[in-house]
Amino acid sequence: MEQKDVLKALQRDHAAELKLAAERLKGTARHTEIIPSPALSEMTGHEILLKPENLQVTGSFKIRGAYNKIASLSDEQLARGIVTASAGNHAQGVAYAARERGAKATICMPTITPPLKVDATKAYGADVVLYGDVFDESAAHAAHLAETEGMIYVPPFDDYEVICGQGTIGLEILEDVPNVTDVVVPLGGGGLGAGVALAIKTFKPEVRVIGAIPEGSPAWKDSFAAGRVTPADQVVTSAEGVAVKHPGDLPFALLNEFLDDLVTVTERDINEMILLMLEKHKLVVEAAGAVSLAALEHLNLRSRKFASAPGPHVVVPIMSGGNIDTVTMGAVIQKGMIARGRIMNFEVELPDTPGQLVKVATLLAKERANVIALDHDQFKASGHYTNAVSLGVTVETNGPDHIERILTALREAGFQPKRIY
Repeated sequence: MEQKDVLKALQRDHAAELKLAAERLKGTARHTEIIPSPALSEMTGHEILLKPENLQVTGSFKIRGAYNKIASLSDEQLARGIVTASAGNHAQGVAYAARERGAKATICMPTITPPLKVDATKAYGADVVLYGDVFDESAAHAAHLAETEGMIYVPPFDDYEVICGQGTIGLEILEDVPNVTDVVVPLGGGGLGAGVALAIKTFKPEVRVIGAIPEGSPAWKDSFAAGRVTPADQVVTSAEGVAVKHPGDLPFALLNEFLDDLVTVTERDINEMILLMLEKHKLVVEAAGAVSLAALEHLNLRSRKFASAPGPHVVVPIMSGGNIDTVTMGAVIQKGMIARGRIMNFEVELPDTPGQLVKVATLLAKERANVIALDHDQFKASGHYTNAVSLGVTVETNGPDHIERILTALREAGFQPKRIY
């Protein structure tokens, strides 16, 4: 967005525009209900109340901004057709909104977009063009189509109407949780964070808004440090919904003023939270949607403003989406279980004599370790000419303490186990 357009947007009547967006979205976007999380509250020592935008129409908050933008267009603009770029959730939001408004939509998506999101976008009647390895390349192609074919480009985040649409989440939080002290929001392009921060600071400025990013997506951290939008050289994260190299100019202007703090999380943090939501709340959350959850355990250490604030904390993390395919979900569950000590794999060399495998199996049964897989291979032993075989074992465990008891029992029995993961 050009600087003059940023300045023009900043001068608009934010309170009035946010209320207008809320009116437009009535009957289209769902007012997602707050869900208390006893598990996260106990884990963090703060009252945690979830804002489940993964239960939103199309499975993501993106319907809010997309519909508000498209609802602001004239009939002549709608007749020209809609084009946008997205890693998936904005695509579905635009496709849904365009269908509701009777407009044709073309969506440019990165080639890495999960098939679930591609198919869901097509199901809303949109044409999908897979282009580029990351969002930024898809966005450039969408902008080219808008220029050459006269279609209306609906930005995923760098647009005032889109931002106000996302800001309705902040309005709902203030309505549903009047004693909220902190709102945690994932940052990708910045539309969600900018909208929520704009709404919160417009109507209740004492509430803190804290951004969360994966460590492999450093653009926001670099931009705030530089005082200007600073694209990342590369983005490496499983959270494709926030895998953006170049933050939006308008979102940066708003967040640079209104965001209270920024917290970085690891891929392990993200995977653990996806698994925790499944186990404790029976909720499906995609990786980008779990970024804000992953930040919760680190607020005391990584957010000075949060840690130094007096009184009890009432924290609302925004789960931005739940569109994750089953293959990815399976991999994430396994990674999450490994990270939490729920699955262990180890190797051990055994004398090549009868009964050794039974000894290991008996010991594991005594320690109540459920065997998932065994790999008994004579040719993987450290020396091919030794009288030994290599045994690889994967077991289901109950956490780090249980793992240590199993390894200790193996050592006390004369074995030398090597933990792989």
